[in-house]
Amino acid sequence: MKQLNEAVEKHKQLILDTERFIWEHPETGYKEFKTSAYMAETFRKLGYDITEADGITGFYTVIDTGRPGPEVLILGELDSIICPAHPEANPETGAVHSCGHNAQCAALVGIAAALREPGVLDKFCGRIRLCAVPAEELLEVEYRSMLKKEGKIKYFGGKSEFLSRGYFDGVDIAFMVHTSSSFAVGKGAVGCMVKRITYKGKAAHAGGSPWNGKNALYAATCGLNAVNAIRETFKESDIIRVHPIITSGGAMVNAIPEKAVLESYVRGATFQSICEANKKVNRALCGAALSLGTNIDIEDFPGYAPLKYDEKFIDVVEEAAALAIPEYPFTRTSYITSGSTDMGDLSCIMPVIHPYSAGARGTSHGDNYEFCDPYAASVGSARFQLGILLLLLSDGGRRAQEIIDGYEPEFKSKEEYLSFMDKLNSSGNRIEYSEDGDVVKVDVH
Repeated sequence: MKQLNEAVEKHKQLILDTERFIWEHPETGYKEFKTSAYMAETFRKLGYDITEADGITGFYTVIDTGRPGPEVLILGELDSIICPAHPEANPETGAVHSCGHNAQCAALVGIAAALREPGVLDKFCGRIRLCAVPAEELLEVEYRSMLKKEGKIKYFGGKSEFLSRGYFDGVDIAFMVHTSSSFAVGKGAVGCMVKRITYKGKAAHAGGSPWNGKNALYAATCGLNAVNAIRETFKESDIIRVHPIITSGGAMVNAIPEKAVLESYVRGATFQSICEANKKVNRALCGAALSLGTNIDIEDFPGYAPLKYDEKFIDVVEEAAALAIPEYPFTRTSYITSGSTDMGDLSCIMPVIHPYSAGARGTSHGDNYEFCDPYAASVGSARFQLGILLLLLSDGGRRAQEIIDGYEPEFKSKEEYLSFMDKLNSSGNRIEYSEDGDVVKVDVH
């Protein structure tokens, strides 16, 4: 481990420069053009042959040690969030790395650089796949829906998209480290369903003849209240979270809004709890549309799967922290977080882990998020991850193989998993009215 840490430290400035460049050029999912190009060029300068994603951002490279063993995937996420109130947000797009993905990319560069140092690969067996992946933050649903309709993507999340394209074929086990306020690992995370809801009313003059209209915005606000009214029906054990926003509520103030658009997630600890809660939410949203005689188009998309961990993998992470970054405190928590990540999608077919590194402070996704220790967030993270890799792929890959052999994935193959996710898609008007305005049918599924 001492040699690995020294290999990382040798490239300390490159790592920190990468962190700053990406912080200063935030881009949201499937728009990370500058970020992806910068990362790709850095990898090429380090001597790597990379495979760039066809038609979208991101890339990967595979390192073969020449010794038999499992293949480990290590990821860094390229995208930012949107928080216009952040003082360092892009003034045109509102994009900012108030999520820490810039440090993930910097750490990935540190790992790549360290693995090029003489003698370092001798410590490992099997294959190592390094991947700069786009679009983890599940936002801009309308934009991603457009990409999907154009055939440029099939899935909203970058990891699901890469999985479907075969970019992870051959991988046996995967991990990544996310920036936070401390080095830690938990028990997993909830999954989510993505929703785009369009209330369809009828325009009319808001002053002269409002009775001739059907107010889509009022239907939408009734829908929000109806969703709020069912929150007490969600079980605490299911960790349900529903948090809609209005993205469009009318074209001009002197016309009854004929269209209102909402976006939302329905999060939960299991696929079953997500689907059950989603049906309740759809029923509430449809009820609001009925109350004002409007229609409603609910587009449901598969978001991210619940993130599942293996206890033996958690043990490896805890040991790696003591081995690689002993100067930093490490916490092992016993709860499932209520955030979602597309690492959950990978956990449906292979063992994964998603621990955290120190270095940031403030509110994640908030306007006060900042880096108080860039070294810990990027250089320290790279050391931490190489410690995990060392425990997995030393000794003939024994620890990795034990985790792989003992893991029980939710699905037997990526094909089975992606087929299940595809079935979660639904869209269309949910209410059928007769010519005289009577309700014929309501579909809440």
